[in-house]
Amino acid sequence: MYFQLRKLILWPRHDGQPRIVDFHPGVVNVISGASKTGKSAVIPIIDYCLASDKCAIPVGVIRENCSWFGVVIDTVEGQKLLARREPGDQQTTGDMVLIEGDEVEVPQRIDGKGTSASNVKAMLNRLAGLTNLDFEPEAEGGFKSRPSFRDLMAFTFQPQNIVANPDVMFFKADTTEHREKLKTIFPYILQAVTAEVLQARYELDRLGRLLRRRESELRALMAAGNAWRMEAQSWLRQAIEFGLLPSDQAIPSDWPDIVDMLRGVVEANSEAAHPNIAGIDAALGRLQELRTEESAVAVNLTQHRQRLSELRRLIESSDAYGSALRIQRDRLALSDWLKELMPDDRRDDAVAILGDGGREKVEQLSDALAAIEVRLRTHPSVSDTLDKEILRLRGDAEVLLARLNEIRREIGMLERNSQQAKQTIDRFDRMERFLGRLEQALLLYDRTDQSAGLRQEIDAIKSQMGELRRRVSENEIERKMRNALDGIEATTGRLIPRLDAEWPDAPVRLMVADLTVKVIRGTRDDYLWEIGSGANWLAYHVALTLALQTFFLELPHHPVPGLLIYDQPSQVYFPRRAAGDEATDPVAWRDEDVVAVRKVFQLLGEQAAAANGRLQIVVLDHADEDVWGDLAGVVLAEHWRDHALVPYEWLSA
Repeated sequence: MYFQLRKLILWPRHDGQPRIVDFHPGVVNVISGASKTGKSAVIPIIDYCLASDKCAIPVGVIRENCSWFGVVIDTVEGQKLLARREPGDQQTTGDMVLIEGDEVEVPQRIDGKGTSASNVKAMLNRLAGLTNLDFEPEAEGGFKSRPSFRDLMAFTFQPQNIVANPDVMFFKADTTEHREKLKTIFPYILQAVTAEVLQARYELDRLGRLLRRRESELRALMAAGNAWRMEAQSWLRQAIEFGLLPSDQAIPSDWPDIVDMLRGVVEANSEAAHPNIAGIDAALGRLQELRTEESAVAVNLTQHRQRLSELRRLIESSDAYGSALRIQRDRLALSDWLKELMPDDRRDDAVAILGDGGREKVEQLSDALAAIEVRLRTHPSVSDTLDKEILRLRGDAEVLLARLNEIRREIGMLERNSQQAKQTIDRFDRMERFLGRLEQALLLYDRTDQSAGLRQEIDAIKSQMGELRRRVSENEIERKMRNALDGIEATTGRLIPRLDAEWPDAPVRLMVADLTVKVIRGTRDDYLWEIGSGANWLAYHVALTLALQTFFLELPHHPVPGLLIYDQPSQVYFPRRAAGDEATDPVAWRDEDVVAVRKVFQLLGEQAAAANGRLQIVVLDHADEDVWGDLAGVVLAEHWRDHALVPYEWLSA
């Protein structure tokens, strides 16, 4: 990711010019200065302006005298100024300002916020091209949430407490939250896990849920089908008892014959089971007639009710359409008023408030009003047209309802007065219920019999899941991880001899699970924290961070910014020596210490030059140009000897 720091900006609390520190792209920028000049605040200020969750800018002089902090960065979209308010008594604030352009001009003061930290995070995520998918489906926050631009700062910043730390290799990896998240994103950063792999994981999760549902449906169908097969012969015996089959009907043994016979029972007329229904009782014949008429009247009544409902909906729709036309007419009536304001002698001046083309606009409004008026005059009054039909249908429905009630009263009287009729009706109802259950059972059997389609769908889902599993194979991810780590470790091993390490030829292993390095010395494998000497710790920090940047820059569109910032890497050699210190009795710099520090700066300059302008390095250090001067690719950004990050005049103000 092309991401270069161009300016660091501090706005004072009083009226005055902002403090601007300029940086050069594509080289090593050195800010040299004495202690307590603000060097160690540079990384927290940049981090804060890049939408960090907490403000780590030191309290005291800096926060008491600054109202806003800002940075100007170069990106593929041009320059962007990111400014954030000093939080005051709060731990942090989301008030930010974002200014974009080909070349941003720094404002003299900032009056108020223009955006928020969350919006800036979203912009930075987009610039980095980070995926929006979590590392695991349904991961709600936590260590498995989506990668963020904030996570990438682990590969960019090396503050004073990290740059030569034997226990912590990466920025903020000393806290559990950042440490676990960094372990999660490492395969993504090394492109062993890509956005396509994350998409495959989500698709695999979706198909897994779908497969479980389909398999559950199939098991239910098969269980119901097996139970129904066991009951099929009892269905035939009940059909014989109800007279739906002849009493001497032999029950077949073959399953297809049983199903065909049951289908014939369902399709047969239930009245065939009552051949003498008319002769049993005189009331039965009348009951049969009344049942038939009851069904016909009920169907007719339902049709009338449906037609009434449709007519009411038609009237409501027509009224709504007419209301909409009247609203449009009322709104367009403005055109008549505008026409009245246009006398013949000053027609143009009267509509000057409408700007150019005022006359044409009024005419268009007037034409639209006329069209609406025509549509209103021609709009039929549906309610007037259909009132007579509604009254007729309502009258017919009332007649049918009265007839239906009469039929049901007569049926009730006949059933109460005829015990034989009641028994026959009960038997008839039980037979109807039997036929209904049998018909439903046959439908269930048909669904079970069609389970072949469900089986095919399950097979297709399993085939898709198999293909996706090959794409998200842990073995394949591990292979890609190993290849990437081999390249990074080879580069680290090539850089270590350029520095002041104790075992320059010993192979180095990057241990992602521990977020540190291991030095392979013959039969011993030593973690960084097991190795003594601050010079060793510094060498492996510098070599590994440079090797990671080399790996990132070799990949197109990698999300990690091409930026490294080291705070006081020379502290392991001469921590008390201040830049430009002319005192006669400081701790003397031994020649070999100067040479070791110069090696660090020389290697940084060569790596920045090899990146062809895509890698920018910032070093904040006590060492001055006596140590690193005349090195290719290393330039002085500022020398804080007679001044500091916060101008002295701000303090007096």
